[in-house]
Amino acid sequence: QAPPVRRYDPRDLLDVGCGTGEFSPRAAALLLDERVTGVDLVEWHLELARKRYGTFGGRLTFQQADAFELPFDKGSFDLVACRHVLQAIPHAERVLAEMVRVARPGGRLHLIPEDYEMIFAAPARIDISQFWLQGPRRYGAASGTDLFIGRNIYHHLRALPVDDIDIQYVHVDTQRVPRVTFARIFTAWRDCYAETLAPHLGWAVEKVRDH
Repeated sequence: QAPPVRRYDPRDLLDVGCGTGEFSPRAAALLLDERVTGVDLVEWHLELARKRYGTFGGRLTFQQADAFELPFDKGSFDLVACRHVLQAIPHAERVLAEMVRVARPGGRLHLIPEDYEMIFAAPARIDISQFWLQGPRRYGAASGTDLFIGRNIYHHLRALPVDDIDIQYVHVDTQRVPRVTFARIFTAWRDCYAETLAPHLGWAVEKVRDH
């Protein structure tokens, strides 16, 4: 089966919330004659992406943009992607509406919305179930984000003028993915979010880091 990007056969692709360029350059490598545009709100993310992937020339560009008001005309792209971002955005349905607006008739949305209540772990030194059950709910309520949008994405899309909605659950575990990859993910989460989560859980920062 061909990678989704190639299977969609787009002439041009928009990557919403591209960050430092995790997805955009891989798409550009698959789409040898097409245009790929990555947008993000954080300029230093874009600067790093430009330095890393300048070899693609004009086929791959990065520009600062607000996902709530994308600076593109209606129907500008055959494929609009948004991966691992929607769970971190308040009012994600507004971003989805913008993505639909800039997609051409007959175009596609390619989404990876996460769901933090689908994280499971075997018994360990400490019981982490309380952390994963309470943390995302409390932080989501405080920040206005839906950290369970993975299960709600279908209903958001049904409210928009889109057809042919195809939901595929991606299972990621230590048999399919190297354990070192998991370690890097959790290390990044620990280092980035421990201090932010601690007040919402009512825990000390070190306890959050431990979990």
